[in-house]
Amino acid sequence: MLKGSRVWKANAIVFIGGACTMIIELVAGRILAPYVGVSLFTWTSIIGVVLAGISLGNYLGGKVADRWPSKLVLGAIFFAGGLTTIGILPTTAVLGSNPLPITMHIMDRIVLYTFFIFFVPACILGMVTPMVIKLTLMDLKETGGTVGTIYAYSCTGSIVGTFLTGFFLITWFGTRTIVWLVAATLIAMGIMASASWRSSHKWALVVIAVGLFSLGFSGRDEWQAPCLKESNYFCIKVDNTRLEDRDVKALSLDHLVHSYVQVDDPLYLGYGYEKIFADVTHYVAEEKNELRSLFIGGGGYTFPKYLEILYPDSLLEVVEIDPAVTQVVYDELGLPPTTKVKTHNMDARIFLIDRPPSYKYNVIVGDAFNDLSIPYHLTTLEFDKLVKNVLEPDGIFLANIIDDYQTGQFLRSYMYTLKQIYKYIYLFGIGKAWDGTSPSTYVVAAADRPIDMQEMNKVVSANNRGRGIYGEYLEDGALQKYIADGPTLLTDDYAPVDNMVAMLFARPR
Repeated sequence: MLKGSRVWKANAIVFIGGACTMIIELVAGRILAPYVGVSLFTWTSIIGVVLAGISLGNYLGGKVADRWPSKLVLGAIFFAGGLTTIGILPTTAVLGSNPLPITMHIMDRIVLYTFFIFFVPACILGMVTPMVIKLTLMDLKETGGTVGTIYAYSCTGSIVGTFLTGFFLITWFGTRTIVWLVAATLIAMGIMASASWRSSHKWALVVIAVGLFSLGFSGRDEWQAPCLKESNYFCIKVDNTRLEDRDVKALSLDHLVHSYVQVDDPLYLGYGYEKIFADVTHYVAEEKNELRSLFIGGGGYTFPKYLEILYPDSLLEVVEIDPAVTQVVYDELGLPPTTKVKTHNMDARIFLIDRPPSYKYNVIVGDAFNDLSIPYHLTTLEFDKLVKNVLEPDGIFLANIIDDYQTGQFLRSYMYTLKQIYKYIYLFGIGKAWDGTSPSTYVVAAADRPIDMQEMNKVVSANNRGRGIYGEYLEDGALQKYIADGPTLLTDDYAPVDNMVAMLFARPR
């Protein structure tokens, strides 16, 4: 017969083991983000690699349990799980300092990063459940019920670990501290699992494990994430650098620079696409008594601060999903506490759904795309309709896109989708980027009224001491032909933007 206490111990052990496994899987996305970003490919790799590790661990654990069924071996598995969990941090640091070749396909690089860092811990933790089942079974007639119950508790632990990590632990502690807590928990489980093993040698195992843990903990500072602040969404970094003979601060979210900010000169625009935003906005503002602008994505708030200086009576609202980004802009990038820029820390789509249709903007700027990490729900026809609902009839929607004009599919599909609801579509480039053979940044403009390019050039020249429109715009005939050349209509049901953009990063940058 089964002993009640034995069953409950088994359930508790696999519950904790399942929780630790899922905690590691959840923090994997944040650990990898500074090096490969967070995209569909990142999470596909994490889930696939961790499941592969667990599967092999289940197989090996069953073999070990049949040959050496003992609490000592179970304790050793937990010890090994704790130590390899600690190993996640130095392995990440080594790979971060010695990255895989950039010439490797992006999907291959992400899979290999994930494999090197997370496969072994997942495999060892996968060995726990078979060993626990072997030690728990006392009567083969009750095998089915016992195995089912143990797996149910293991899955329940995984569920609890998932919700705890996603909703609380990352916010409270950050990923590196979570890794240490999981490692400490596994080593403690190893000590408790082998506590009843009657041999003086068990204490040698305990001393070795605790010593290795302490040694690793003493070097923890060398394995910290390269972040100023780690949030639920991004690894946020601010670095001092030089740009155009200026000392500026660079705001990076995960592994991509999003903004260059000169704190003492809010009129400085470091990116070419921001200058195009400015030119079009000047053109719109020339005809308005009051400029009303909405920014989807805050970044370093470079462009909102620019407009606040030039149009102090304007309405400027930013929808930035990550409150930590906004706080860093206040603390590090010179956004004053007295700013009139109003921030909404929420998803842009939810913001637009909740916005009254009577509330209209003259200019809406979309700047929320992050190379591989494109929020696809902000690219679809349904989202575009939400944007248009809060745009003045003569207003303009602007968005920056990174793509290869010659071979990419995202840019043409994005414009084709906008063309379904706007009468006029324009494409601006930094120079004649469409003549090149490499990825570039473009600005797409969509409106229900034509843009008078000559008038815009005159307005821009008046505002910029004679400088005309920054960059170039594609002639309408060439643009219409480009848009019609095999595009995909992006909808909530079908928007393969990750796959479209991935081709950009399958080659050297």
